[in-house]
Amino acid sequence: MTKRNIDQLKKLLPKNITEGILSSKYAVFPGFCEVHAHLREPGFSYKETIQAGTMAAAHGGYTAICPMPNLDPVPDSLETLQPQLDIIARDAVIPVYPYAAITKGEKGEKLADMEALAPHVIAFSDDGHGVQNDDMMRAAMVMAKSLDKMIVAHCEVNDLLHGGYIHDGVYAKEHGHAGICSESEWKEIERDIALAKETGCAFHVCHISCKESVELIRKAKAEGVDITCETAPHYLVLDENDLQEDGRFKMNPPLRGREDRLALIEGVKDGTIDILATDHAPHGAEEKTRGLKGSPFGIVGLETAFPVIYTKLVKTGVITLERLLELLIEAPRKRFGIPLKEDELTVWDLDEEYEVDPAEFLSKGRATPFAGWRVQGRCLATVCGGRAVYVRE
Repeated sequence: MTKRNIDQLKKLLPKNITEGILSSKYAVFPGFCEVHAHLREPGFSYKETIQAGTMAAAHGGYTAICPMPNLDPVPDSLETLQPQLDIIARDAVIPVYPYAAITKGEKGEKLADMEALAPHVIAFSDDGHGVQNDDMMRAAMVMAKSLDKMIVAHCEVNDLLHGGYIHDGVYAKEHGHAGICSESEWKEIERDIALAKETGCAFHVCHISCKESVELIRKAKAEGVDITCETAPHYLVLDENDLQEDGRFKMNPPLRGREDRLALIEGVKDGTIDILATDHAPHGAEEKTRGLKGSPFGIVGLETAFPVIYTKLVKTGVITLERLLELLIEAPRKRFGIPLKEDELTVWDLDEEYEVDPAEFLSKGRATPFAGWRVQGRCLATVCGGRAVYVRE
């Protein structure tokens, strides 16, 4: 903390918070960076808005966020990107770095106008849709390489899904649910690693969930492939043994087996997994009341990421606080080229213990598997762009 930072915080924050900072009662961190979220606007503002989503991010300690392109219209040209840029300029409370689609309409049939879009977006992704055609993905990687942009992939082989909606494991079999096999994820990662090696494209894998994915990425890194990956908090602290017949436990990829969760933790510890991203994916309240089968995929995560991992992995000695901060701050900003300004700060009471209450979320989404959990670490304030964008009442 520089004297300049302290003077700024004194001007922006209530006296009780600044006194807590000066007495070292509260911790001050650089602003977190979220590289995988769904802000739903334009097109699905009943689920989330850029204003609500960025406020939720600030509430979680984030000062940068990258929203995925599964919107209406899909940002696959400058014309279809512009409505999102206009809303960001009007409503965002923290910096927003949008993705553009890899393919037109995220349909996997024709490349988006990548050359025109490149100066205006952080990277290219068809998130929610694996690019099924090998030649299409190769062409996308060649183009991205020429534009000095990254391909960020939701890896999933559609032919292996078979209508599944939770992990193809013990819980699915015991409760009569259709399962999603791990191979549907790791098989496409395997293909994309080969293509990244062939093309030299910078490649980032979204939300890995299974042990095979960890091992494939570990091996690719050892071979010098330009690859990074992320996982989400829920895959590190939950597995299929925690499932309930409730839509707030349904996400894609699904919660997998205990061995997968432990492999992901090892991947975090040894550096195979680079980034912690939430895959914040809000839905309307009614949509998530339809159980595991009928609810849409997706949970919210921006407001619980730090306290959940701090409580379950840092306080228990599994990883250090420094490693958690690297996953949330340094690694995502370095990989995605997102700057951190000196005035982007977040203040936390690391000792406060409380119960996760979705009614307190600033996101429009409320579906979280962590509702009712006792966690430690409360965000008191987030400062960005010369103003306090969040202050706890």
